[in-house]
Amino acid sequence: MHLGGGYLFGLPVGFVADSIGATIGAASAFLLGRTIGRSFVTSKLKDYPQFQAVAIAIRRSGFKIVLLLRLVPLLPFNMLNYLLSVTPVPFGEYVLASWLGMMPITFALVYAGTTLKDLSDVTHGWHEFSKTRWALIVTGFATSVVLLVCVTRVAKSALEKALAENEDIDSIIASPELPIVANPGADLQQPLMIKIDRPEDDHEK
Repeated sequence: MHLGGGYLFGLPVGFVADSIGATIGAASAFLLGRTIGRSFVTSKLKDYPQFQAVAIAIRRSGFKIVLLLRLVPLLPFNMLNYLLSVTPVPFGEYVLASWLGMMPITFALVYAGTTLKDLSDVTHGWHEFSKTRWALIVTGFATSVVLLVCVTRVAKSALEKALAENEDIDSIIASPELPIVANPGADLQQPLMIKIDRPEDDHEK
């Protein structure tokens, strides 16, 4: 999709359109997982044991973790949208972090799409490029790849550090089915039970 956006619309329009589209798609999946698809998502948690550490870290810094997860392919992108829906991260933070975190890969792929369009125009004889134009295309493509790799490495290191900081707080897990949901409040509809120990005989005397 990102390559196609760059190929059809060029870099500025393709980047904006793909960025907005990807964010809307991620937000839609998040809302589905948080509402009617919640049971499906919870049934899939056991298939992604590494997500437990992510869920714990999100309780401390949701925006940061979601941003880093978008930069680092720790989990499948589409499934990540649903898995994050059962975490305590607010919807607004999720959307903003996802939008910012997806920008680097979106830009790189859209730029690659524009490069493919240029190459296609040359091979079909629709345009002729000078050596300077070729140098700019190659340099721009190489630069985008290098920057993407650097950003991914930095994000991976930051994500690993953030997850490692939460390895000692496994006790905050609320339940075996949903380790990422905050403890539910008290049920006010239930009667209040107070246990009183029987006094000792000596105390009675």
